[in-house]
Amino acid sequence: MFQHGEPEDLYKVNNPKVYIVVPKLPQKLQPLLEIAYNLWWVWNSDAFELFRRIDRDLWEEVAHNPIQLLGKLPKERLHELEQDESFLAHLNEIYSELQNYLSSQAWFFKEFDKEHHNCKIAYFSMEYGLTEAIPMYCGGLGVLAGDLFKSASDMGLPMVGVGLAYRYGYFKQYLTDDGWQKEEFEELHFFRLPMKRMADKDGNPLRLSINLLVSLDEKNIKEEKIYFEVWEIKIGRNSLFLLSTDIPENTMENRAITSSLYGGDLETRLKQEIVLGIGGAKLLRYLNLNPTVWHMNEGHCGFLILERIRQLVTEENLTFEEAREFVKSTSVFTTHTPVPAGIDVFPAELMKKYFSSYCNEIKISIEDLLALGRENPWDKNQGFSMAVFCIRNSEFINGVSKLHGVISRNMWKNLFPGLPRFEIPIDYITNGVHINTWVSNEFAALFNRYIGPQWKTEPENQSVWQRIKDIPDAELWRSHERRRERLIAFVRKRLRKQLEHAGATRAQIEQAEEVLDPEALTIGFARRFAEYKRATLIFRDIQRLKKILLDKEHPVQIIIAGKAHPYDNIGKELIKYVIQITRDPELKGKIVFVEDYDMNVAHYLVQGCDVWLNLPRRPLEASGTSGMKAAANGVLNVSVLDGWWCEAYDGENGWAVGGGEEYTDPNLQDEIESRILYDILEKEVIPLFYTRGSDGLPRGWIKKMKDCMMSIIPKFNSNRLIEDYTRKFYLQCDINFWKNKENNYHSVKEYVEWQKRVVSHWDKIKILEIKDNIQGSYNLGDKIEVITKVFIDKLSISIEDLSVQLYYGYLDSKSRISEPKIKEMEVVDKENCVFKGEIEIDRVGHCGYVVRILPKFKNKVVYIPGLIKWQ
Repeated sequence: MFQHGEPEDLYKVNNPKVYIVVPKLPQKLQPLLEIAYNLWWVWNSDAFELFRRIDRDLWEEVAHNPIQLLGKLPKERLHELEQDESFLAHLNEIYSELQNYLSSQAWFFKEFDKEHHNCKIAYFSMEYGLTEAIPMYCGGLGVLAGDLFKSASDMGLPMVGVGLAYRYGYFKQYLTDDGWQKEEFEELHFFRLPMKRMADKDGNPLRLSINLLVSLDEKNIKEEKIYFEVWEIKIGRNSLFLLSTDIPENTMENRAITSSLYGGDLETRLKQEIVLGIGGAKLLRYLNLNPTVWHMNEGHCGFLILERIRQLVTEENLTFEEAREFVKSTSVFTTHTPVPAGIDVFPAELMKKYFSSYCNEIKISIEDLLALGRENPWDKNQGFSMAVFCIRNSEFINGVSKLHGVISRNMWKNLFPGLPRFEIPIDYITNGVHINTWVSNEFAALFNRYIGPQWKTEPENQSVWQRIKDIPDAELWRSHERRRERLIAFVRKRLRKQLEHAGATRAQIEQAEEVLDPEALTIGFARRFAEYKRATLIFRDIQRLKKILLDKEHPVQIIIAGKAHPYDNIGKELIKYVIQITRDPELKGKIVFVEDYDMNVAHYLVQGCDVWLNLPRRPLEASGTSGMKAAANGVLNVSVLDGWWCEAYDGENGWAVGGGEEYTDPNLQDEIESRILYDILEKEVIPLFYTRGSDGLPRGWIKKMKDCMMSIIPKFNSNRLIEDYTRKFYLQCDINFWKNKENNYHSVKEYVEWQKRVVSHWDKIKILEIKDNIQGSYNLGDKIEVITKVFIDKLSISIEDLSVQLYYGYLDSKSRISEPKIKEMEVVDKENCVFKGEIEIDRVGHCGYVVRILPKFKNKVVYIPGLIKWQ
């Protein structure tokens, strides 16, 4: 059986002779190839236009892939271009611009090169969404990684990326007659993509391997090698390396490891993560890149921790604990998941199969390894959680929005027993988008004219975006209307293709030219079809929605796009339901579903809609980024207060569905929030959009567009994201790397010895006595003196190993302290272990305090799980 859409001319042959064909260009056109193989062209509108200028129709046909474009051009067209002085001038201008970009000194060099000259960040991710021309991404996680990488280049951050090269990428979506999603998995031909296969020093394809001793049972072990080749993608100043196991040296089973994104069974998933983490770390070692910072974008990358430990144990003669501590001090882990069900957890038996022998190399038992990935290390019924493993072995951990940081600290509180939730070392860095990638050409032209080039180079600069006020309302509105017209034309063209593909009648296909109104208020909803994202909430009261959509004086229309995961039948049912709604005769042409959502479709939608709808079930949206892209184009968000919108919404820059409530009854939540949504549309959104002055301009709406862009763009862009990661995490990891490595890892060895001593004798520490001078009530500014006596085994623990602290704040009826302050007590009697501290009264109300003790290493308070004593 062949797949739907599979070409009929495919025929399996034996032992073919292989040869590679690459585009050959005349000398004057040679710079085109250098530009094509650097994805800088993706976010440089002039470079993008250069390729479009070559052949507009072919450029669209090849999904904006310059390698395919150049490979398909007939000789006659190449000759025309070679003689076209205007085109050559354009080409040389773009080529010079690329060379200047690559050679110029950017933000990181100017700010930090002196102290961090040898800093190198390795960024690992299961997927990267860089361009629709390389469809190796599934959704937000990958597109976020792609945007981060683009900003890393713009800001001169010395970053190298590692991922997997999927033979089938992500699926193409098509719908059956009844609206059920089906998937086409098209093979990606890597040589036709803007990436290059790496070669070894002899010019042969680079081949590296992962050596595994697979435990078939207690007695039998099989030696297995997983080979992989490497493909390099240039992203501006930096490189991304993608690993592929689909090479002849591998067994058919291992060739399939990198077959498809998130495909296969649990064992295939484990092997994918072995290739990504262990293989990726081996590659960087082979290339002698020596990263000082290792950033894991979700838990899929976690096995790089093990490979880094193995290298240190076998090559630097460190113990497992020493190597682990060094690796931890230079590791960053970003979690994107707000629920435990979204975490990769591998059964113990599967882990034993692939890692029992590996553990021998790193000098620990398999049970010790499994304990590091269990929420409860002693519960052998628990599987190996990649997130738990990464959290335990990373110095810096973050969620992807402020609310997600709170959710993550609560979700993983059991990993930090005895520690109040606000002290759990899980920070947050809110996601951002690459503005230059997502802003429309029309708005970019306005920004160039009225803001200047700083909007590209300093998108995080608040003062730059205040100049949006200078854009004349009429020009802003005309540009926005042009984008809406382009969106409608694009959707009609796509719908026509969808109908032709489905075998529709000529009359049905011709009707595609009549759907949607280029002047009507257009609502967009596009994202993965997962149940919690509630794509059908707007259809809950279909009669009320019809009244909104069918108002002839104030027409409203909805464009929807999105894919469900191939195994998510609930998501597919939601798509099917939406399709049935679109076929309601009364709503004909008012609601359109655009098939095969990808980055190209996303560009049209976020640039051309008037309203962006986001209706997740709070608090299940960790961040969300599509609304940021829409806001960058003046598209107004109507969103539940979840993820990033909790931080962005200020009452003037969009609308909030509800006040951030959380419900125990999902049905009640849907009922309440759907009514709020209809109210917002009927009473606020539609009246504001259609209130026009004598000049036909919706001045109130335009003001809101400007408020939206001025408040959101400078805060929710990936340059700010890079700056946050750099200042919060990367610089400190770089410092840790060099400090801990010097003198043959002396400081790491010293810390591990100290930790062993403190852990083994912690139970002997006791708070013997607490005295204070509390009498009656106090006034602001008064002080309470507290004296604490502690018992320690002086032969094993020093008084300098302890941080004795006052923990005080408001006290509720359940003896819980809120809004706490922490103050370290001073040693007043070293011989008898007596500490003294003062509480300065700075609040009115019912208050209380307790004394607690934590370990302290070289005057720095350290939290070690379980090592905290409360009175």
